[in-house]
Amino acid sequence: MAIEINRLLDVVIRENASDLHCHVGRPPTIRLHGDLRALNLAPLSGEDTMAMMKSITSERHQRELAEKGGADFGFAYSEAARFRVSIFRERAQVALSLRLIPSRLMSFEEIGLPPVIKDLCLRPRGLVLVTGPTGSGKTTSLATMLDFINNETSKHIITIEDPIEYYHKHKKCVVTQREVYNDVVSFEEAVWRALRMDPDVILVGEMRNYETIAAAITAAETGHLVFATLHTTGAANTVDRIIDAFPVNQQNQIRAQLSVTLEAVVSQSLCAKLDGTGRIAAFEIMFCTPAIQNLVREAKTFRIPSFIQTGANQGMILLDDFLFNLWAQKKIAFNEMLGHCQDPEAIQNKVREYTEALKKQQKGR
Repeated sequence: MAIEINRLLDVVIRENASDLHCHVGRPPTIRLHGDLRALNLAPLSGEDTMAMMKSITSERHQRELAEKGGADFGFAYSEAARFRVSIFRERAQVALSLRLIPSRLMSFEEIGLPPVIKDLCLRPRGLVLVTGPTGSGKTTSLATMLDFINNETSKHIITIEDPIEYYHKHKKCVVTQREVYNDVVSFEEAVWRALRMDPDVILVGEMRNYETIAAAITAAETGHLVFATLHTTGAANTVDRIIDAFPVNQQNQIRAQLSVTLEAVVSQSLCAKLDGTGRIAAFEIMFCTPAIQNLVREAKTFRIPSFIQTGANQGMILLDDFLFNLWAQKKIAFNEMLGHCQDPEAIQNKVREYTEALKKQQKGR
């Protein structure tokens, strides 16, 4: 008897898993607290995955799968939940990956976002980048930030996403949500169109090319608060990625533009909790102070980490320092800290110094 996808989606929701993977030759598999766990079911056949795909996929996305080998879209499962879906072909068979989008917007405290981020959300203009690898919680953090703006201010928020993940209700703000390929042809086009729609806040779900990056920077330059994401880790790497996306003859101009429009970079990573109850976020936070603006302008981004360290009194913190604090508070394991840090050697030295200081303290008692 074929496995119905509804049964699997119910398991994902009940277990509060983050993802569901359906591949031919393997039982349906969920990701729970960061680990993959196969369900106690028979391996899926090609007929199973094909039937699952057809049951949730529109004709347009089925054509895209046939023509391009894959398609991505959002999918509402009755009133229970929404999923971000990726369908694709592998070894001539259809496979599916579905990510559960929480139905409830989370608070700053629930995510662990430092309160200083609230100040960013209230700035009148500029570019705020939220970065991290796939699955690090960027979309959830941005949804929380936008919900804060929606609750606290009276503005026009425009989101540009592929696909739309969190639905935002009109609260104090008017919220316009545009889905790339359904409502507009591209991210770049959507950003330029947004400028004619009387926006205050613009969310660019993903900056995929230099045309979209240029449009986002222009939107920030012209007096709007722009949030955007990149698949980078760390503030310095993020700035370099943006500059490197442009042709060499435009890079000096972009450095100058970015130095005056960039407000902050929030880089994040999700770590497994030591007690096995779920995951916890670690953050790197950089605010674009005059000193950091100068580093961006002069192509000295390699010096940004040291300026973040000295900016602790302004709420800045390096990802490795945040991870170290989580380890010292016994919230994550040592290997988990090492697996997410940017400088393993430096963080191991810091652990040794911390451990030796603890031993001396205990001897002195």
